[in-house]
Amino acid sequence: MTNSNVFNQSNGPLYTQLTNTFSAPGIESTPEGGAAAAGSSFALTTNNVSVGAGLNLLLQVVNAAGSGRTLYVSRISGGTTAAATLIVYSGGTITGGTTPAPVNTLLGNTNTSVMTTRQNTGTLTGTLTSLLSIPLTAGMYMLNLNGSIIVPPGQTLSISAGTGSQTASINLSWWEF
Repeated sequence: MTNSNVFNQSNGPLYTQLTNTFSAPGIESTPEGGAAAAGSSFALTTNNVSVGAGLNLLLQVVNAAGSGRTLYVSRISGGTTAAATLIVYSGGTITGGTTPAPVNTLLGNTNTSVMTTRQNTGTLTGTLTSLLSIPLTAGMYMLNLNGSIIVPPGQTLSISAGTGSQTASINLSWWEF
């Protein structure tokens, strides 16, 4: 490429002006940030739960068939007071327990999640497929998934932390459109 100028000149076809200045800044955001600003981002926590020997802390989100929305997992985080295994499943059944309410991360927003939830300690049953399995040491953990696990209508996402005598927590963040 002899005699070719590699620098973009103001009289050339690719020339652009700087439009992202301090007086008119460009604003960028992650998908999670955009969903939160739109009132479509949700958080669900088990809080700290004492888990008996040989049991797992279980958290589940079910996207009912015909819900009209798809769940995009943003983050799974939490902690444990003893060594454990964190497993994320597609499918599964949690019997009994509670149905914690997802919280909109745009505080004060009245949009609600269409997902059904369940939490309990015990063993996950039913038809399930392991997506992730991570050994944990005592302490905190965080998996930033940035929407890489998608739960369309008619599908279930289950999370298990255990087994063993410990205090554990699971926090799940997602957005839905």
